[in-house]
Amino acid sequence: MRLPQYLGIVVIGTLALSGMTGSARGGDDASWIELIGERGLEAWKEPKNKWVVAGEVAIDAKNSKRLSYKTGTVILVNGVTGRAHDLLSRENFGDIEAHVEFLIPKGSNSGVKFQGLYEIQIFDSFGKKKATASDCGGIYPRAEREPTYHHIDAGTPPRLNAARRPGEWQTLEVIFLAPRFDAAGNKIANARFVKVVLNDQLIHENVEVKTPTGAAWHDKEIARGPLLLQGDHGPVAFRQVKVRPYNGKRGS
Repeated sequence: MRLPQYLGIVVIGTLALSGMTGSARGGDDASWIELIGERGLEAWKEPKNKWVVAGEVAIDAKNSKRLSYKTGTVILVNGVTGRAHDLLSRENFGDIEAHVEFLIPKGSNSGVKFQGLYEIQIFDSFGKKKATASDCGGIYPRAEREPTYHHIDAGTPPRLNAARRPGEWQTLEVIFLAPRFDAAGNKIANARFVKVVLNDQLIHENVEVKTPTGAAWHDKEIARGPLLLQGDHGPVAFRQVKVRPYNGKRGS
């Protein structure tokens, strides 16, 4: 496959979270856990079929709905067709901050799921006047699979549409709080997105999530779980995926 000309991708070092102060982050730069970087796919569980470790990625010059890439390090791409298995981190997390950079082509769809259950949507919604929870940055709606997949609520739309054009790198920064349970295992506090920032724009603040999102809303909630990168809904590339424990206040 002939690849387009690249402008070159700069690998950026540790980044401060936009709109989040050092005290709110609850740690210093050295506390980040890199989940891609030079580790490639090492931080992720099997199966990892069709995911590729790349050094450069761009929209395919012959097909605006696909990505082309050059093999290398620091970027994960879910293959040519965008139909790879989801990636689940080997490590489980409770309250965390996450920094995720992603790139999608025209019309593509992906997501980042905290504890594998609570999804922030990734979608090509550039230019849409009024974003829904199914658009980029939305806290995805609950859904049922039968008789066909359909939403059963509206989810939580982003405050504004901060999505960039297909083919541009985008940045998602999240503080997520896990649900709380008592000694008997009963849930005593819901999960919560303390803050979600997309491309330097605050799109969610202190949003309580009463159940998991999508069709997972029936699933058992847990105190600790993996980070999930969705890989089966369309082409997507990820870089600079890193997390760290969050020790700040839970909020109201």
